[in-house]
Amino acid sequence: MQTTAKEHLRTARADARALRHAARDAARHARAAGNAEVEKLIEDVEDLIRHLGAAVDPETARIRARVADALESTRRTLTSGAAQVRRQAGEALTAGDEYVHAQPWQAVGAAALAGLVIGLLVFRRPS
Repeated sequence: MQTTAKEHLRTARADARALRHAARDAARHARAAGNAEVEKLIEDVEDLIRHLGAAVDPETARIRARVADALESTRRTLTSGAAQVRRQAGEALTAGDEYVHAQPWQAVGAAALAGLVIGLLVFRRPS
C-alpha cells in the first residue's frame, strides 16, 4: 500500500510539472500569434499614415494626429498588458505548484476527479 501511495504522489507531481510546462507553451504560442496580428495591423495603419504624408487639409491632419496618438497608446497598452499577463500566469503556476507540494493528496484527488469527468464527457454515447 505504501509503494502505491508513493507512486500516485510521484505521478501527481509529474502531471503537475507537465501541466505547468504545457500551460507555459500554450501561453507563449497564443501571445506570439496575437502579437503578430496586432503588430501587422499597427504596421498597416502606420503605412497608411505615411502615405497620407503632410496633409494640407486641417481636418485630415487632425485625424492623422489622432490616429498616430491612438497607435502609440495601443502599443503602450499592449506592452503593459503582456507584462501583466506574464506576471499573473507565473503567479498562478507558482501557486499551483506550491499547492501540489503542500497538499499532494488533494491534488491527486482533484486530478482523479478531473480525469473522471473528462472521461465521462469524452466517452458518453449519444442517445
